Amino acid sequence: MNSLAHKTPKVGLALSGGAVRGIAHIGVLRALEEESIPIDVIAGTSAGAFVGACYAKERNVALLEETVLGVDWKKLVRLFDLNLISLGKGFIHGQNIKSVLLSCIGDVEFEDLKIPFAVVATDAQSMEEIVINKGSVVEAVRASISMPVIFTPVKWGDRFLIDGGVVNPLPVNVVRNMGAEVVIAVNVLAIAQPKKREKLVEKRVETKLAPSLVSTHVSVVNKRIDNLLRKHRDKIRIFDELCCVAEKIYTGRGKIDRRTPNIFDVLTQVIHAMEYERMRLAIKAADIVISPDISDIGTFEFHKGEEAIARGYRAVKGVLPQLQGMIRCSYDASKELAQNYRRAM
Repeated sequence: MNSLAHKTPKVGLALSGGAVRGIAHIGVLRALEEESIPIDVIAGTSAGAFVGACYAKERNVALLEETVLGVDWKKLVRLFDLNLISLGKGFIHGQNIKSVLLSCIGDVEFEDLKIPFAVVATDAQSMEEIVINKGSVVEAVRASISMPVIFTPVKWGDRFLIDGGVVNPLPVNVVRNMGAEVVIAVNVLAIAQPKKREKLVEKRVETKLAPSLVSTHVSVVNKRIDNLLRKHRDKIRIFDELCCVAEKIYTGRGKIDRRTPNIFDVLTQVIHAMEYERMRLAIKAADIVISPDISDIGTFEFHKGEEAIARGYRAVKGVLPQLQGMIRCSYDASKELAQNYRRAM
């Protein structure tokens, strides 16, 4: 006999790109976990793809937080494998980044994940949105974080893929297509705005973060980074020497001001500014929007990771009544539908 049982609505999470600001996604996940709000499906773009993949694999936000805060990101930046031969394709080839992604996420397929997950990338030639939910998770995430010009496009079958944020910075539509009845969108794609310093000091970390950053998983990731640094030490030394020479040439009297933003910061901000209009359209399609106040955190300010997590956590607390009400309404609607169905039997 057919029956229609009422159930809690399927909740989906759409995680935006935003470079280092994407670390705020972890605070959002922690707050949702504390409030026992289940996440049934996840889709992520760029930084959101990385955080989403790590969480979807283990459904363990504490491990994710330890990993991100425990990794020595300054060392990782030195592994950006600049290759002058392929400079016309992108500043960074990305093989070393792939190696680190493997340490963080693991060599897993989408079907191995504990939570259904999808990654958004962009076809570099057709500018078509590519939703990846099969195959290697690491390769998909690597494609989604490959910001144009900065990273070399990633080959995927007969396509070449770049950052998904170019066409879909906040994949609300993808989560909806995965069957989510309530879509929570997390927007960390903030354009820097002037801030009052005194308020920033007042709002410093209010929540307790991971007490220990010495887990085996973190040690494995940092060991992988150290091994890669040793392997490429000659290339890194040459690049450092070139940078020192260039700095002396261009920061002398009458030359470029030392405070001039570097090319990576400028490119990232330009790309994020172009994505902003698409972001606004995606926000309108979501049921709940969480927007942590992280606009003052720079594109590559990894040392502000704890602050980004804390702000993501606080942002959830600000919309919690609305979120719980939305889930409750969906549950009640499902319950009423089930009751009406039974009466009609």
